Amino acid sequence: MSYPETADIETSNDDYATRFRGATGAWMLAVQERAVMRLLAQRVRPGATVLDVGGGHGQLARPLAAAGYRVTVIGSAESCRHRIDDLVSSGKVAFEVGNVIDLPHPDNSFDAVVAVRMLTHCSAWPKLVSEMCRVSKGPVITDYPTSQSLNAIAPALFAAKRKFEKNTRHWTLFRHSQVRDAFAAVGYSQTGRIGQFFLPMVVHRVLRCKPLSAALESLCRAFGLSRLAGTPVVGRWEPDRR
Repeated sequence: MSYPETADIETSNDDYATRFRGATGAWMLAVQERAVMRLLAQRVRPGATVLDVGGGHGQLARPLAAAGYRVTVIGSAESCRHRIDDLVSSGKVAFEVGNVIDLPHPDNSFDAVVAVRMLTHCSAWPKLVSEMCRVSKGPVITDYPTSQSLNAIAPALFAAKRKFEKNTRHWTLFRHSQVRDAFAAVGYSQTGRIGQFFLPMVVHRVLRCKPLSAALESLCRAFGLSRLAGTPVVGRWEPDRR
């Protein structure tokens, strides 16, 4: 079966995972993982049900399962199971194939919904936002790159970025108000926001030096730059009323 939005098929494959290989890549993933887990733990305790939309890459499914959450990953194709097959086979995570912008779940099916690497690659991203909010009883946590940062120059550097990274995809940069308005349209407000990196991620990939990258970003956080203009943003949104 073919679905209209299948951004997660590519982000769930082995080639895409090479973007985060090595010590620097592992560090970047860890920064995002900590941000998601922090925002989730502030509202939802282990044992709660969590839907990971497009999470076949395993970036969140593994730490969520390890922390005791009951995780369901939905992917656009059976191939999206590949990188989390060990979790699924062992019963630590449930996996299902379905339409990520028309989720096959009743309203309020999960205690929380998470998604990373989705909004920026999904052309129907407002519909994705609406569906994640519909099936969640509580928080929705997702990420997005913002143009209100040094990423504002990223489109002009796309050709060079692709030459270096090899498997770079086209993506959407958002203004905070765009994402805020999409959530507000379905009765959700932002209750948490963490800017991951002040420097564009491609800079860290070029440096290939985890200690240097970590030190630079620590300085940026110390001076408040990451809070003001960090990207990608990991945000938490919660219902205004239910």
